[in-house]
Amino acid sequence: MQITGGAGYDDSGLLLLAPGESYTTPVFAGLFADGGFGGASRAWHAYQRAYVVPDAGRDRPVLFNSWEATGFGISARQQWGLARRAAAIGVELFVVDDGWFGARTDDSAGLGDWTPNPDRFPGGLTPLADQVHGLGMRFGIWVEPEMVNPDSDLYRAHPDWVQHQHGRRRTEFRDQLVLNLARHDVQEYLWERLDALLSGTPIDFVKWDFNRCFTDAGRPGEPYPQRLWVDHVRAFHGLLDRLRAAHPGVAFESCSGGGGRIDLGVLGRTDQVWTSDNTDPLDRLAIQHGFSQLHPARVMAAWVTDSPNTQLNGRVSSLRFRFVSAMAGVLGIGGDLGRWSEEELAETARWVGLYKEIRPLVQHGELYRLRPPTGGLGAVQYVLGDESVVLARLPAQRYGEPVPALRLRGLDPTASYACRETGEVHRGAVLLHHGLAVGLKGDLDATVIRRRRI
Repeated sequence: MQITGGAGYDDSGLLLLAPGESYTTPVFAGLFADGGFGGASRAWHAYQRAYVVPDAGRDRPVLFNSWEATGFGISARQQWGLARRAAAIGVELFVVDDGWFGARTDDSAGLGDWTPNPDRFPGGLTPLADQVHGLGMRFGIWVEPEMVNPDSDLYRAHPDWVQHQHGRRRTEFRDQLVLNLARHDVQEYLWERLDALLSGTPIDFVKWDFNRCFTDAGRPGEPYPQRLWVDHVRAFHGLLDRLRAAHPGVAFESCSGGGGRIDLGVLGRTDQVWTSDNTDPLDRLAIQHGFSQLHPARVMAAWVTDSPNTQLNGRVSSLRFRFVSAMAGVLGIGGDLGRWSEEELAETARWVGLYKEIRPLVQHGELYRLRPPTGGLGAVQYVLGDESVVLARLPAQRYGEPVPALRLRGLDPTASYACRETGEVHRGAVLLHHGLAVGLKGDLDATVIRRRRI
């Protein structure tokens, strides 16, 4: 057996301490479990819900995010139209994504200038936030505070505030540079801008993004530049801590180039995390399977988006398959609701209603990975008290073979369990050892099965 740990495997792990100076390492967490790999996962989930994730006992709301519906073509009027449709299908949190601020008409400008674009939001964000609240939803926004575009008022005023190596050309990636959070003036600027934003507008949720890696991790004039690695993380954590203390009613989501920067230090300061920019429902099964090895469903944001999948592969899938895929975590909707038919919206409302019924089990129950998403039948099960729910997905039925029975877990073999949908009653021993028929066939089929102990 080998155990490794510690902060940093490169220059970030090298520290130079002055006489009398100390350094506190990040927490090193480990566990022993005798229930196999699944038991270890459930133990990690319980640990994170109990000791790491803020307000983990509180349900996370169903959200709508505007990004895939609008891109940068954003306006207050357009967002209001989406908000009305979102509220009508049961959404609880409406999130305005990229493009609301500065000169942000594409990804080449505006990062760093965290004030509403006056052409797109003439009255700022408050009128839209008030309208969203009037519909019974919470209101959220997207930010990327650690980044700056060279085409921004912030960079023009403070070109020395970015990470860079003396004598080298500053490397832009996605037209972005990384702010040097090791500098106290940068920390104070971000605090002042974000605090003013959250104080001046009734915002309930912040999606905090980080869309590029460090390529010029330097700080000219600093005698020990390697400290930038540690100081940036400390400043990021400190900024989140400060904002949460000043605005305790605001929830935060960590996002980093999709599903990056998900660790216990971040989870201790955020309410949920974005798992991946890949929202294809079939691809997400494998992504979510891997995520669940360590982290609980309570923090795993998952969206239902458009079909065909316009962002990635053009795959066509039913609303049923998309929802049963995304209901395995914190459910979100990211499609262009303005293009969805009345029939699709009505079906969506039914799926959202079902998710709200099973949400306590998904977000707070024990997770059993019944079958992996490796081509045939795949399924996950959540158990909480006397309730159990199974999300079963069939990517493809090969050679006309019948779909195998699904053996459940976490049940009392001596008890009886009734199906919430059909009323059928089976003994726990039958469900555990013989299994149940899921009734799936063909390609991209899915179902939800609920059982209650009687």
